[in-house]
Amino acid sequence: MPWESSGWNNDRNVRMLLDRMVERGEIAPVGYEGRDKLWDPAERVYPDEPVVPLAEAMHTRGVRRLRSLGIARGRAAAAPNEPNDVGEVGEPAVIEGVRGTWRVDPAYPDVELAPRVALLSPLDRLVFDRKRMAEIFEFDYQLEMYKPAAKRRWGYWAMPILDGDRLVGKVDATADRKGDLFVVNAVHEDEPFGRERRAAVDAELDSPAEWLDLHRVDRSVGSSGR
Repeated sequence: MPWESSGWNNDRNVRMLLDRMVERGEIAPVGYEGRDKLWDPAERVYPDEPVVPLAEAMHTRGVRRLRSLGIARGRAAAAPNEPNDVGEVGEPAVIEGVRGTWRVDPAYPDVELAPRVALLSPLDRLVFDRKRMAEIFEFDYQLEMYKPAAKRRWGYWAMPILDGDRLVGKVDATADRKGDLFVVNAVHEDEPFGRERRAAVDAELDSPAEWLDLHRVDRSVGSSGR
């Protein structure tokens, strides 16, 4: 039967069949040959280890997810891909001004952090769970690459700006490889930036430009930018 959907995977029968076989543990991806993905029988890829009991596997996954997130809901609404909750791992916690109980990694409350400014990917785990992001950080954001250009508020791949423990804005930047340019279209400030924060964001913008070996150019900004 053909694979039918309203999205990109419609009628991609072989690709979806291979994805299901990976999920069933029958095959495993092993690399690429050019742009073609390669698979092999799973028994030739995965180590020959005893199967972990489901309860133990779920607990381990919860511990690792909580370690990555720092704090998360014990129970959350079902998500289409990776779940956003962690079960009963960690310790119970409350966030001032936010309803309900959370779970916190017991290692984090005693950790001394060195705050800094960073640009995040829209897929970063800090902002991937939009509900958690809004509850904890009161940050208004969503990935807009699937929206028509005229309906975007912040940009095709706007990067959230993290300053210490606060999300304070977004950067709309584009890599123009043909023009050898890293174009900063706008820096959207959710609140007015001071001189120190503005300088830190400027320094962070130099980093991806240098990594991509592109010349940075600052262009027009939006009404909430600079």
